[in-house]
Order: sequence, then C-alpha cells, then structure tokens
Amino acid sequence: MVQILPKPTNAITGKPSPLGTFVAILVLCILGFYTLHYPYPVSHVPSSSSSTAIDVFLSSASNSTISSYLRSLTQHPHLAGTKLAGDTTRLVINHFRSLNLPTHTTTYTTLLSYPLHSSLSLHFPNGSVHNLPLTEPVHSGDQTGQPVVPPYHAYSPPGSAYARAVFVNYGREKDYRALRAQGVHVSGCVVVARKGGGLGRGAIVEKAEENGAVAVLVYGDGDTWRDGFERGHVMKGVGDPLSPGWASVDGGEALGLDDSEVSKRFPRIPSLPLSAEVAEIVLSSLAGSPVPLEWRGTLASKVRHVGPGPTMLNFSYQGEKKVGTIQNVFAVIKGWEEPDRYVLLGNHRDAWTFGAVDPSSGTAALLDIARRLSLLLGSGWTPRRSILLCSWDAEEFGMIGSTEWVEQNLINLGPKAVAYLNVDCAVQGPGLFVGSTPQLDDLIVEVTKKVKDPDSEGESVYDNWAVIGEDYNIQRLGAVDSDFAPFAQHAGIPSIDVYYGRDFPVYHTAYDSYNWMAEYGDPSFQRHVAVTGIWGLLALHLADDSILPFNYISYANQLLSYKKKLSNLLDQQVSLHPLTMSIEEFAFAAKEVDDESKKLRLQETAGHIVDMKRRELNDRLMLAEKGFLDADGLDGRQWFKHLVFGPPRDQESKVDFFPGIADSLTQQSKETSERERVAEIQHEIWRVARAIQRATSALKGEFT
Repeated sequence: MVQILPKPTNAITGKPSPLGTFVAILVLCILGFYTLHYPYPVSHVPSSSSSTAIDVFLSSASNSTISSYLRSLTQHPHLAGTKLAGDTTRLVINHFRSLNLPTHTTTYTTLLSYPLHSSLSLHFPNGSVHNLPLTEPVHSGDQTGQPVVPPYHAYSPPGSAYARAVFVNYGREKDYRALRAQGVHVSGCVVVARKGGGLGRGAIVEKAEENGAVAVLVYGDGDTWRDGFERGHVMKGVGDPLSPGWASVDGGEALGLDDSEVSKRFPRIPSLPLSAEVAEIVLSSLAGSPVPLEWRGTLASKVRHVGPGPTMLNFSYQGEKKVGTIQNVFAVIKGWEEPDRYVLLGNHRDAWTFGAVDPSSGTAALLDIARRLSLLLGSGWTPRRSILLCSWDAEEFGMIGSTEWVEQNLINLGPKAVAYLNVDCAVQGPGLFVGSTPQLDDLIVEVTKKVKDPDSEGESVYDNWAVIGEDYNIQRLGAVDSDFAPFAQHAGIPSIDVYYGRDFPVYHTAYDSYNWMAEYGDPSFQRHVAVTGIWGLLALHLADDSILPFNYISYANQLLSYKKKLSNLLDQQVSLHPLTMSIEEFAFAAKEVDDESKKLRLQETAGHIVDMKRRELNDRLMLAEKGFLDADGLDGRQWFKHLVFGPPRDQESKVDFFPGIADSLTQQSKETSERERVAEIQHEIWRVARAIQRATSALKGEFT
C-alpha cells in the first residue's frame, strides 16, 4: 500500500516556503552525493584500524589447517585438461563458496599436449640391447587408481631416431663450441643434456636443433631422487599458441596447427626427459673424446667421455596435441571505498603429478588466505579496495590460464589493477626468495619484519633474510617462469613473486607428493605459514593503505644501476646520454611523488578534497609502471611489451635487464654491418629512454 503524504506547507500562509524548498533540495543533493560515492551503510566502513586487521590476520594462522588443505589437494594427480584436474577445480570452488565469498569461473579452449607412447633402448656394438625405463619405479598410481602421466615434454613433435649419443653438458652454445674444439660434431646424433647452466628445457632443445641433432634427452644431475623424471613443456612463448595475443574464448578466433604463427612456437625435433639414473647408464656407455676439463667440476654423473657412440640409441616418442578446456577460478572481496581498484593474488592449480610443492603448496596458502580474509570480514572489516583471489589453470603448459585472462581483461586491468601478487610453489625448502618490480621493495621489507621466521625462534623473517646491498636480495621479474609474466611483462602491472626455498630435487616428478613435503620440504608447515603471512600482509597493505605503498625512488636507483652495468659493456660508438637524461628526470619525479605521498599521509582529516587528492596520486602511482611498456614490444617477440623487465632472446645473454638492448647486443648476422649493429643498439637505447620518459610523465600526471 502506498501512503500519500500531505504537501509540506508554511505554518502561517499554508504555501511552500522557498527557503524550505531550497534546504530540502540541498539535503537531497548531499544525500545523493554520499549515496553515489559511499554506497555501503556506515556499518560496512571498517571500524578497525589497518593494524588491527593485520593483527587478526596474523593471529589466525594455522599450520595444521594449511597441512590439511595440502593433503586434500594432493590426493590424486591433476594435470590440466584431465578429469582429475576438474575435481581439483571443484575443490577450490567449493572452498571459496563455503566461506561465502562470491565465486566465478572463466573457461578457455586451448591447445594442450599429451604423450601416447615412448621408448628408449641402448644397442651395443656386440649386438646386445638394453631397454631403458622411462618412468619412476614407484608412485605409478595413487589410491584412486589413477596413474601419473608418463614422463614427456609437452608440445614435443613425435619422432624416432636410431643414432649415436653425444653428451653436450648443459647444451649451451659454448658447450657445443667446446665439443667442436675437440672435433666432436652432433649432427645426426641424439644429444644428452643436463638441466642447468641458465637454459630452460625449451632452449636446450632449440640449441640442439640448431646444431643438427635429431633428438634430445634432458636429465637433472642431482644427488637425491635420481630415479625421478622431470616433466615439462618445450613451447616457445606463453599462452595458447592458437590465439597469440588474444583470449581463446569459446567461439573466438583460433589459428590452425599449420599456421606459421603456431608452428614456430614448437620445436622440430623430438625430446624426452630422463632420470639421472637412466642418463648415467647412457653416458657411461660413451667412448670417443674425453669430457672437457671445464665441465668436470660440477658433474655428479660419472661421465668420462662425450661420444659420439659407439653405443646406438633407439629413440621413439609419440604424442598428440589436442584442444581442451581449462578453467580459472576467482573469489572476489569488494572494497568499500574504491571497489573499482583491485589487488590480485594468484596461484596456478594444475600439476604434472601430485604437485605437493608445485603448485599445491601455493594453492593451500591461497585457500588459507581466503579463510583468514573471511574471518576478517566476519569481524566487520571490509577492504578499502577490492581483492581478487585467482586460481589459474594450465600454467604448466606455458602460463596459459593467466595469459588468456590477462589478454581478455587487458583494457580493465590498465586503470583498475593495483598490483599482482604471485605465489607458485609456496615452499620448496629453506630460505625466503622474493622477486618484484622495484616500487614494491620497501613494502616487502616492511612486511617481512612483521612475520615470524619459520626456522628461528623469536625472530622475524626479515631478521634472517640475507640482506645484500640496498636491494635486500630482491630479484627482478624478467624471467618467464610463472604467472607474473603476463601481468608484469605484457600488461605493466606492479608485481611480486614470493616463495621459500631456491629449488627442490623432486621438481615435476612423481615424488612431488604430500609425504615428501611433510618429511623434507616443511615438516612443521611453518614455512607455509610464513609465506601465507607475507602474501596476505602485502595484500592488506595494498588494499587498505590510503596512499598506495609504492616507492619509485627504488625504481630510479635500479634503473641507474642497470645503466652503469650497461656502460661497462658498450664501446664509445654508442651513446648512453638519452638513457642518462631520462633516468635523471625519472628520479626527480620519483622524489617529488614520494614527498607528496608523505604529506598526504600526514593529513588525517578526511574530506572530499583530500580523498580526491589521494585518489589522483594513487592513479599516478598505479599507472607509472605501464609507461615502461612499448606498443611494438620486443623485436620478433611483440607479445613482450616491457622494456625494462623481460626475457632476452638469448638465454645465455650477460644482460638480464633492458631485454631489447640485450637482444641488440647479442644479435649476430653475417648480413649486418658494424654500422648497422651500432645503429640498432642505439635505437634500442632510445626506445628504453622514451619508455622511462613515459613513466616519468605518468608520475607527474600532467600534460607537456
């Protein structure tokens, strides 16, 4: 029933009062403004301070809870595109929903790769034959009766070879030069390479192909779990190969397998992983030239000769590339003041086998962060900015899930993404390792001071974190080895990557199980607690601090350091003056913004004008990273847009920054004259200088 109220009237004349009408309109305007800008009722505004939220978050840590999450996640293998991977997806969805977090998924149709058959045998000069095992002797299945995938290299072409074997050390170009110096050539041979030396497995296969090999065998030269086989992919680049640069949504454009843009992503010779034990059987059968002296110091295998032969290898691999469905999962916590600004926390969910370390230690941490944030929400807290929890699929096939999502959401990520916080393998062993874009260095240091060290009683993580120089041992994000790559290197989003332990001996093998983690990786699960604490506190600061905790002075110092290193590699024909001037301008702008941030933080009084100033400053802090992007990308690899952090074309390059400049320094062509080479280097220096100028302009926030 609608009740009709009588008109307001003047008590004396009975007519509407002009003053009353004006006041009523003014009140309605004020109410309308606050309804528009502050849509939540007062009870939704966080009553607790940011420090209280941090205290509650840290106090709700539970190592036993994370352990139980990890046990559930590792009950069976969950390779992307398989039925069991779907079960793990539902586990994550159900967990988010059980916490009353709004949850949704995105689905993509992408090209995946699986093995069908493989075999390898040794054929000795006396006619005897030795068939070699190509899978782990145990853990061939689990309590569900589902086997782990046989060892293989995803996207390897099928093929067979009957040829002599040659040991090529790490498979670097200088290793092939060392062999040629001894008169050893690998053309027409099956090469055996060990992991390490700075090359990924894909680059090992590529170098072997360039040197004329017909097949490649790759092993890990560790001291423990020597019967484990390291699975992995050998595709170039990231993302779905059938949709390079755009999202592989259902019904969208997809290139054919015979398209040159697709085929160039895959090697042309087949490859397989070997265990260290099987590799030693092969290598011990070799004769010919002795192992070069410079290789011997780091060899765990008892290799005496490099071949070729005389033993013959009969190699065969059959696999299939097929289109499959992958699914990303998201949980959203909407911010109360700036719901259109997002702090993203991401971990991939798929694994080659049981994946206790890679990636389920990170997935367990993500589930625990969801639990702890849910507790905060229940206490009345709501973040100032929105938080998005991301569970990616098909990372092991080349960061496909995260890349497709970034490509699909690129236009919204630009103005809305505050930062991306990545945890892949949360725990691999002892010791904290962090990578980031430099404006987040100070925040990382402050957060580690608040989290208990998992291996030392009464100390913080920071207390035992190896501090080297001014960079606090923080690495940079130029590699392409986890889901931060599309965010930092393609979209220009400030990013962090966090993990405990440099590496682990059961990487991508069937031994990466809950039992290994509970016995060796983190028996008390306190390292998991530490990573979860660091990850969560980074998110809370980025979501709740009124002024974003970015410090571009750190970025300026890093750029200056890179310029100094570069000056030692260049001759007098190349000028660094454009780079020098752009860095000086950037450093000045960074100092001005830092001073502005400090002043605004001191203004405790709230108000529309102060809020607008903070918002405008935060916009500049967010957008500056995107200045380092170049629309044309790296030469020949246009998807990589970042001109400060990105992978050099040559993984053996001495320069791990300014990837465009690094490429121009290592590029060698018989058709290129010295003058053209110098001009190309100078052009790349100018490109970086212009990128730094764009970042400076973003920090200033003014038109020229």
